Formats: sequence, structure tokens, C-alpha cells
Amino acid sequence: MNRYFKIFLLSVFIVFLIIACIKKEEQPSIKVDKAISANGFSIRYQVQGDGKPALVFVHGWCCDKSYWDAQLPHFSQKYKVVVIDLAGHGDSGLERKDYTMTAFGEDVVAVVNKLDLDQVVLIGHSMGGFVILEAARRIPERVMGLVGVDTLQNFEFKFTQEQIDDWFTPLRANFVEGANNFVRSMFTPKADSTLVEKITTDMSSAPPTVGLGALEGYVDFQNNEIIQVLQEVQAPITCINSDWYPTDVEANQSYVPSFKAKIMSGLGHFVMMEDPETFNRLLERTIQEFVQMAKSN
Repeated sequence: MNRYFKIFLLSVFIVFLIIACIKKEEQPSIKVDKAISANGFSIRYQVQGDGKPALVFVHGWCCDKSYWDAQLPHFSQKYKVVVIDLAGHGDSGLERKDYTMTAFGEDVVAVVNKLDLDQVVLIGHSMGGFVILEAARRIPERVMGLVGVDTLQNFEFKFTQEQIDDWFTPLRANFVEGANNFVRSMFTPKADSTLVEKITTDMSSAPPTVGLGALEGYVDFQNNEIIQVLQEVQAPITCINSDWYPTDVEANQSYVPSFKAKIMSGLGHFVMMEDPETFNRLLERTIQEFVQMAKSN
């Protein structure tokens, strides 16, 4: 065979190999839609991928579904992935007056029910950890596990009035400035400065009525509601938390014997963005643990 013809065939083979690899790495298509929550408000969500269990990601205070951008491409290759904008956040409606954890929980339920998801892992960051508890107690037959992300560190914790005043006084005086300082306190000194600026600017630009209302709902849930809600949650709970705030596993297991925690060291509050590779690996492991538990039951 002619030497040049061999080179030509080799080149063609390499081209086809590259094309095959590119196609393999192509992301599943993204569908954007809305559900109507129990109180009639529009809740925007995004779906990508297919497979069970379905993963439903819920953002935290003054955030939105884009905070899970580092998880979507990874997990949508294997699972159906749903990311939600809670009411008053992202592309969802601003008409609601009361931003309680109960109402946010209904937002999640509305999306899960519209998509008719029957094997669901709910994943909630920060305030989203409270939200997924509220959602899980409403649809126990659909939820196989809960993953808190830097949240639920101590079910027994109560905010003092002094702590509440320290939070709310600067936010009520000047929401942008107060939120800016508050969000910066969520990062370690070693955090990536670009990420810090991005998140700080984004969260401090949230509508003040939403930010203050949601924070009031957050405090009320921690101080007055969480223990009662936990008694109604049937699914196992695992947290992927930073060591920036200590997680009291023993105290939590007195209320939820199945409670587990996986700790990411040296990071701040946004572990899924600060170290997505490690976070995704821990989340994948947690999902598989839930799957094995479901099979054994």
C-alpha cells in the first residue's frame, strides 16, 4: 500500500475518532419551563438529562438556579437533573408577599409533581436545606433521599435576639451594603477573589423585600419549626458541609438516626462552586448510597 495512502487513511481515522469523542461529550438538551405553585405563583425550572433517580437542586438565600452550573453538565450525563428558581429568585415571579420555608417547599413540590418524578433526591444549599425538608414531608412517596449542602449543621441550634438584630439591622438600613458584608463573611480568607466578587455582587442585588422576607422565614424555621418538620420527614439525610461551620452529627442523629455528614475542608459556604470536582464526587457517592438503601428496603 502506498505510504501516502496509509497516512491518508490514518488521518481519516483520527478525524472520525475526534468526532466520536465530541459527540460522546455533547450535553443533553436543556428544557426550560414553569410550574404553578400552591399559591398560584409561577416557578421557573430547567431540566437536563434523563435517568433515575432524578436530582432536584434547590438554591439558597438570594441565589438562583445558576449556582448549580458546575453540577448540571456532570450529573445530566447519568440522571435527570432539575434546577429550580424559588419564588422571588432568578426568573420566578416576585408577586409573593410571604417568603416562608413552607411556601418555598410548595415551590419544589409543584415542580416535582408537574414532572411526575417518582424517585427523587432533593439537594438544597444553605436555606435550600430547610426548603427540601418542607418539600420532603409533603411528598414522602416520591423522595428517596435528601442532601443538604453546607446547611443543617445543628438541628437544635436557636438564634438569639442579639444575633437576629446583628443580621437584620444593617440589611434594613442599607440592603446592598449589608448583604455585601454578610455574604463576604461566608468565605475563607483563601477563597478565590473572582468568585467572591461574583457571588457578593449577585446576592446583594436581590430585591430587599425578598431578601428580608426569606431571612425572616429562615430564622423562624430554625427557631420554631425544624424539629416538628423533621418528625415528618421519612427519607435519609446526608449533608456535604464545609468545616467552616462545625456539623454536630451526634446531636442531629438524635432526631434523624440516618443522618450523615461528609466534610469538605478549607472551604467557605459555597462548597459546590469553590471545589466542584470534590463536591460532585461526594454527591455521586451519596446518591449511590441512597440507591442502595432503597434497594435494601
